[in-house]
Amino acid sequence: MSKETFQIMKRPGFGNKGVPIKIQTNFFEVTNKIPKMKITHYDVTIFPEVPPRLNINRKVFNHFSEENQVDLGGVKPVFDGIKNMFTHKPLPFKDRSFYVKNVELEEDNMPMGSKRPFRRFTIRIRKTRDFFMEDLFRFLHAKGKMTWNCKMAITAMGVIISHEIFTNHPTIRNLFYTSQGAIPLFGGIEAWPGYYQLVRPTMGKMMINIDSSATTFYEGGPLIQMIVKILGLRSPNDLRKGLSDSKDRRKVEKIIKNLRISDNHIPENRRNFKIEKLTRSSASDTTINRNKIDVETYFQKKYKKRLLYPFLPCVVVGKNYYLPIEVCDVIPGQQHIRKLNEIQTADMIKFTCQPPSARANKILASLNILDYQNNEYLKQFGMEISNDMTVVNARILPTPIIQYHQTSKENRIEPKGGEWNLRDKRVATGATLGSWSVLAFLNEKELPDNIIIAFLRKFFITCQDTGMNILNRFPPICRENGNTEESLRKAWLRAGNNAKVKPQLILCILPHRSVLYGEIKRVSDTVIGVATQCVLSKKAKTLKKQYLANICLKINVKLGGENSFLIPEHIQFVADEPTILMGADITHPSLGGYISPSYAALCGSMNARASRYVASLRVQTGHTEIIKDLKDMVKELLKTFYQTHRLKPKKILFYRNGVSKSRYIDVLGSELTAIKGACKSLETNYEPTITFVLVKKRRHTRFFPMESKYTDRTGNCLPGTVVETDITHPFEFDFYLLSHAGITGTSRPTHYQVLYDENGFDADGLQTLSYNLCHTYARCTRAVSLVPPVYYAHLAATRAKFYSSYDFDTGETTFEAVKEALRKVN
Repeated sequence: MSKETFQIMKRPGFGNKGVPIKIQTNFFEVTNKIPKMKITHYDVTIFPEVPPRLNINRKVFNHFSEENQVDLGGVKPVFDGIKNMFTHKPLPFKDRSFYVKNVELEEDNMPMGSKRPFRRFTIRIRKTRDFFMEDLFRFLHAKGKMTWNCKMAITAMGVIISHEIFTNHPTIRNLFYTSQGAIPLFGGIEAWPGYYQLVRPTMGKMMINIDSSATTFYEGGPLIQMIVKILGLRSPNDLRKGLSDSKDRRKVEKIIKNLRISDNHIPENRRNFKIEKLTRSSASDTTINRNKIDVETYFQKKYKKRLLYPFLPCVVVGKNYYLPIEVCDVIPGQQHIRKLNEIQTADMIKFTCQPPSARANKILASLNILDYQNNEYLKQFGMEISNDMTVVNARILPTPIIQYHQTSKENRIEPKGGEWNLRDKRVATGATLGSWSVLAFLNEKELPDNIIIAFLRKFFITCQDTGMNILNRFPPICRENGNTEESLRKAWLRAGNNAKVKPQLILCILPHRSVLYGEIKRVSDTVIGVATQCVLSKKAKTLKKQYLANICLKINVKLGGENSFLIPEHIQFVADEPTILMGADITHPSLGGYISPSYAALCGSMNARASRYVASLRVQTGHTEIIKDLKDMVKELLKTFYQTHRLKPKKILFYRNGVSKSRYIDVLGSELTAIKGACKSLETNYEPTITFVLVKKRRHTRFFPMESKYTDRTGNCLPGTVVETDITHPFEFDFYLLSHAGITGTSRPTHYQVLYDENGFDADGLQTLSYNLCHTYARCTRAVSLVPPVYYAHLAATRAKFYSSYDFDTGETTFEAVKEALRKVN
């Protein structure tokens, strides 16, 4: 079926449900006179080409701009660091097709033995066209479409606000970082505060979205101090024995490889290098081929430098070029892109996790660094940016009623502040657990049997209180033998032999999640075919009731039970007639992992309460945003729905996660065509009504309450806070929904945008339904931040990584028993 062309739908109106309030958000208004502005666009090419991450293009361009103000007619152009240049008026060389100029730039990264020469670049500038801002003005006021002029105007404004700040600070996409306020982390790295800024078109206005962020950089300073920190030592004196342990040497080498350093033994002529590796021998035993003497003696004779640590290895910075560690300094400002360890992660969370008031103050303080008021580039273009956070209209939606089993002392509950508990409640449908075993991935000294038995006793009581039925209260306790798959098989056999029926569950007790968790899920789901529940040993020892209750909730749904549901009037769209909710997500490999595949997941509801889901999984080319096999995935779920109810869904509500703005039309055209094609392939005249909604959580929009009575215990806005004006799209159907209660830090609202709707949703209908659904997530007693169909799809796509094995030699991926492995999303 060929891809159809669809238009993104317009807003059907505004909602009025809920309590109207005003809140602040981290958007700052651009107050220039947009319609009267004219901008000239130029295409810039710089030779030789240099990777953008080195930021050299910006240095070349700024050097060119400063040195050639006469040729530029006094204009100071702005540059995006890649190819786009903008000016507030045409440059004087308008009669030429190209303007070419040579630029000499002092190079920072020359090989050993060279002095610091100037490196020559050639910059070529070509005018493309002038454009007026009138189109953008019309778009903002819902009087025109997103034209090429609109896109260029938004791009230009983004470059104008970022040109100066990005030139002077390390940058990553739309973020820049500063060493002011940095804190050291374990292992020779430090956390730098950063700030995000992006131009956004909103209702009638252009806004700047500003947010605080953070990332890690290597600490600048003596390399030997970094090595001390990497190894967890107290001082360089602890290195007196050298790096005799090959494990220590490999650990250090892995971390410092490709690090940029400068030498310090000739202060007046410092040179920069990149570390390639460490020598296996010490400086006193490493021979310089051309001189046939060791590095220690060479530095003594050549530079009159007596090494204090000749017993340490040298760093290799080129062929036969060695530098003693003690003459090397780490150049500051180098981003640390490796995965953080547990200690570093904990420290990073402390650094970044800020309550709303602190985050708001930090964002406002960033205006001192951005210094828009004194930015000469903004003044050239006549742009002014407010110093005040925007105050927006919001509403707090009514909280839905959650239903538990009728025999519960409290069978209906209205959550307070987005959370509730299981006290005096029994699950709606309790599962029966009869055939199971316990597998401890710790020896008896680390976790004695009596501790496990005490945990199980408390676990039984909690299960009984919540309405589950545990037939076998004395499951066999097994120990892992070093082979995860073999241990799980033995635990499965012992469970079956003990109960004389097919095993239902293996309860795994882990010392930590790490690689064990992924391997357990791969084996249990795709090899053995049994549900597993992982428990951390430190939690098993503390016996906290809330933790045990959450374990019960997870096990209950894994075994086919139902924890709770919304009363029908709060989920009318699903309850009225056969309806399927679908959630789709793709999990991509990490940045740089382009050889690895992406995993797509589609989850669909299978009952009128939207409390039971099934999943369909696929593997596809890495970083592909469109779900390639969506048609067959939708068919699978529709068939399962029919087999369950003997009815076909009359309505489909499709929530799609994680699509970038630039791909909205492509994804809509391809995936909506696939959904419609799946329906027609089942029956020619089968045409259920479809609503296609994009969901995005990873955004930099934040809300800050203005009245204490509309604040939760963490200082965040209350769950149910919805914003659909002021900072939303000028005329498309979108809204921000903060559906969950804050735990720590500043809560992040989720953005919903309706691309296509045949079900006739108004604003109240979709906002309320989406918020209510966030109370149906089966694994906890809290409203969650995403609608469960998408949440489950995200979990399923993440789980799919454990099921596939990627062959880096052939480039092929095998996908093992995926269809059966996740029949129930747990």
